[in-house]
Amino acid sequence: MNAVVVAARRTPVGTAGRSLASVDVARLAAPVLRAVVDDLGVSPDTVDEVILGNCMGPGGNPARVAALAAGLGTAVPGLTVDRQCGSGLEAINLASALIAAGAGTLVLAGGAESASTAPLRFLPGDPPVRYQRAPFAPAEYGDPDMGEAAETVTAEAGIDRQRQDRYAARSHATASAADFSRELVPLAGLDRDERPRRGLTAARLARLPAAFAQGGTVTAGNSCGISDGAAAVAVVGERLRVANGWPGLRVLAWQICGTDPRRPGVGLVPAVRAVLARHDLGPRDLGAVEITEAFAGQVLACVDALGLDEGVVCAEGGALALGHPWGASGAILMVRLFSRMVSADGPRFGLAACAVGGGMGVATLVERT
Repeated sequence: MNAVVVAARRTPVGTAGRSLASVDVARLAAPVLRAVVDDLGVSPDTVDEVILGNCMGPGGNPARVAALAAGLGTAVPGLTVDRQCGSGLEAINLASALIAAGAGTLVLAGGAESASTAPLRFLPGDPPVRYQRAPFAPAEYGDPDMGEAAETVTAEAGIDRQRQDRYAARSHATASAADFSRELVPLAGLDRDERPRRGLTAARLARLPAAFAQGGTVTAGNSCGISDGAAAVAVVGERLRVANGWPGLRVLAWQICGTDPRRPGVGLVPAVRAVLARHDLGPRDLGAVEITEAFAGQVLACVDALGLDEGVVCAEGGALALGHPWGASGAILMVRLFSRMVSADGPRFGLAACAVGGGMGVATLVERT
């Protein structure tokens, strides 16, 4: 049975510490889940499962808490998954697998992250030692911070500073010009993405110093921001889609791959190649591509390695402009594909892909129904 994404919504992305700073992870996700159900015009008790990605939340099971807060009812279970930056997209892949296996007829999937309310973490000791993140890999494999890893990937791919800054400026310009109102669920007084900067140019970005390595090319301006936000989609089987006349995106394939933990930024490359090969497609068959823009150089390294048309990648801006709420970002990619593709003249094939800390990549291939 084919799985199909038939509704997609997200909150505005808030910069950490600003408009959404007081909204915890479950309360970020709840209104988005409810909006997806309302868009379909179905009863909340027809939902079989809620699956949400989350990386830095309080634990417990935010998906279940969010489902209850959304008023879906006590009979609707929740599952929280953590594949770091790929968590939200992996949640959608898991939902697709449930539908394909006949284990449900309507699954809500996505992700949520509140960097603003993430708990402080400490290792036991006297005194306790605070840490920012858990290891992504054993030390002997290499476990660089993401900025350091981005410098490695960017240098090895030969992506110069000027190209990175031009790409980052484009992300801000296109996001500032785009109309996202159809996909947004206003929250806490915020009805637009907080980070995009209209008028930000490559010349202005060129003034910023390297952020992660002496003499490096990765800066705060060509890197993503730390953010708060949530996104969710509804995944159903083809039979239910046809019966209700819902347009959508058929999930053709998904793939997760492991790669070198020292170079996580290009982890999505083999995953993309795998899903395209499975359907005998090439990069030029893709009319819409959404990649989590953690770093401009990292995205461009993947674009070059795959032979993608740069013009169809994040054509209305990506995480460089919008921000990167880690557990939600993969789901935001699918929301963006839905908005770009589900129209009479939308492209036939689309792709969402994330690079993942620890040396992994996840990719999902979709087709407009």
